[in-house]
Amino acid sequence: MKDPNNTRNMAPRRGSPLWIYFVVVILLGVAVCAAAFAGLSRADLDALAGNPVFWILGCFIVFGELRPIITPGSTETNGATTSTTFAFAALLYAGLPVAAALQAIAVVTCGVFRGRTPHRIAFNAAQYTLSLGAAQLVLALAGDLATPSSTWVPDGADLPAIALAGTVYFLCNDTLVGSAVALHERVSLIKALRWDLAYQILVHLALLGLAPLMVIAMDRSAVFVPLILLPFIAVYLNASVAVRREHQALHDALTGLPNRKLLIVRTEEALAEARGAEKRSAAGRRGPSALKPPRRRAPAEERDQRAGLFLLDLDRFKEVNDTLGHPTGDRLLQLVAHRLTHSVRPGDLVARLGGDEFAVLLPSVRDEAAAREVAARLRAALGEPVRLDGMSFDLEASVGIALFPDHAPDFELLLQRADVAMYNAKEGRTGVEVYSPANDRNSPERLTMLGDLRRAIDRSELELFYQPKVSLRDGQLVGMEALLRWRHPDKGLLEPEAFLSIAEQTYLMRSITHHVVEAALAQTAAWWREDLAVQVAVNASGRDLLDTGLTETIEEGLLARGLPAAALQLEITERILMNEPAYASDTVAKLAELGIPLSLDDFGTGYSSLVRLKRLPVEEIKIDSSFVGRLAASTDDAVIVRSIVDLVRTLGLRSVAEGVEDPQTAGLLREMGCDAAQGWHFGRPMDADTATDWLRRNVQRAPEPAA
Repeated sequence: MKDPNNTRNMAPRRGSPLWIYFVVVILLGVAVCAAAFAGLSRADLDALAGNPVFWILGCFIVFGELRPIITPGSTETNGATTSTTFAFAALLYAGLPVAAALQAIAVVTCGVFRGRTPHRIAFNAAQYTLSLGAAQLVLALAGDLATPSSTWVPDGADLPAIALAGTVYFLCNDTLVGSAVALHERVSLIKALRWDLAYQILVHLALLGLAPLMVIAMDRSAVFVPLILLPFIAVYLNASVAVRREHQALHDALTGLPNRKLLIVRTEEALAEARGAEKRSAAGRRGPSALKPPRRRAPAEERDQRAGLFLLDLDRFKEVNDTLGHPTGDRLLQLVAHRLTHSVRPGDLVARLGGDEFAVLLPSVRDEAAAREVAARLRAALGEPVRLDGMSFDLEASVGIALFPDHAPDFELLLQRADVAMYNAKEGRTGVEVYSPANDRNSPERLTMLGDLRRAIDRSELELFYQPKVSLRDGQLVGMEALLRWRHPDKGLLEPEAFLSIAEQTYLMRSITHHVVEAALAQTAAWWREDLAVQVAVNASGRDLLDTGLTETIEEGLLARGLPAAALQLEITERILMNEPAYASDTVAKLAELGIPLSLDDFGTGYSSLVRLKRLPVEEIKIDSSFVGRLAASTDDAVIVRSIVDLVRTLGLRSVAEGVEDPQTAGLLREMGCDAAQGWHFGRPMDADTATDWLRRNVQRAPEPAA
């Protein structure tokens, strides 16, 4: 399978720096090659055609070009080719025209076989021609100039000139390739050369060092050439096995993408470079020293350099495996790998962490907005329909983004926080999320608050406030809603938004719910003992409906205090019932059987269907304050509220408007036929004592029985 990370076959944009560089190198290569062939005589051509050594060398060069020694950890077959030995030997023995021609034939053959684009084949041929031309120039200056009709066999005194020519060949070749890689992947030339410089030096030292021995063998007899090749093949096979093992250790077997090990290495390199840029920027901001000349101001991308790590998880991929089998799932993962690697910039890295989870490393990214653009491009690429086995698939993915140094200082924490962001994107169905400490249930701030909340239950810091619900027809009290507050010793009185989202993700939610139910029932019983027969509503969360003991807790609390079931109302948000019908319906049904009145809260924010709404065992619908608050100013909201009121009346239920803060809104609701309302216009949330005083003033007690 072709390497999915190979994007170098993509032609550069016309007029781009890489395109200009390719054109210049190719034209120079053609010029050098033309000058070399212009110096050939008829005798040279006859000698070239009649000497079997040249034909053998040509075959070896082609074979060596097809079988390169890949750099360990590389994702591209651009390692040192074994053709180097034979091409350099041809240069020493017969001169530049023969070496350049044979090398060009090998490059074209290999390029066609591997499916490389014409621009890349032309560049590789020109690159080798220029490198061989530079080495030929060194040999010519030393007085060692060979031609096909006047071959040259070096002796001991020629080794320094050969060593210098080999060094020039290596430096020229490595610089030409490194410059192309640097422009393609948008990194510095030094960084591109540094990636595998030590390995390239070691390999080229061995390959170029064998060339003089090959020349001596060729001069004695063509029969000796295959004999030298045998140990050469043995060394190559051993090296290839070692490289293959290292490649397997750093890459995923199914997709060919880098695995977690290589991702760690590349991320650490990117973070080290970003730290260096940050230090250089900090040094520049401190200003020049009196003893040093002023430093060049770093470009904006260097001053604000960040590294980004994405974690990407395919949505509903398990359904593909379960329905069509793992072979189809594997082919789908290979296609995903191909799409991802061809949707990122050159120099970015796509890795597979396992299963349907992928990671994308951006060694440099400007800011959060730029990272989101890349993530959107990845999701768009995956969103294209896929056809496999005659079936069409629509792929979707959730992407979490974490940036260095904004969100984490090292790889492990960066990956962890990208994972948090990814799960937030999956849970919220937003597609892409950037890490936010506020949404991290593992962040130190949230863990600290979780510990405080655990102690708050034991210390009775959680209190219930009560807000009245009033009939719009006659102004009589309909009920009181119990609203949870946390009297924090340091932060003061906190509303539910500040802490319930944390509790809902932990086992503490059950303890809080039981505390709220007990406190609400205790206060209700106290009011009923004063003949203030008021119904108290308690809010239930999604986790509460997972608690199979909720019904038992309510039933036991009512019996212990001698209260009827109608004394307590349970408010359940529309979103919970619509999104989680499987578990919500069972618990709701048990509460309805017990006789607990149910209210559907925040109506209008979910996606209720009329069929579903008709089946819900509720007696009351509460219209969300987001619509009620704009009732007087927005005709659209007025239409929505009127429609909800009419619908609720048709279903035979009671409608309650939330967030009524002025008499004008209350009047409009009364005209629409809304049954009851709740908000600051009728009464703000009050603590238990204040609520008791309010009830004594506003609730009509039952008359005392006659003596």
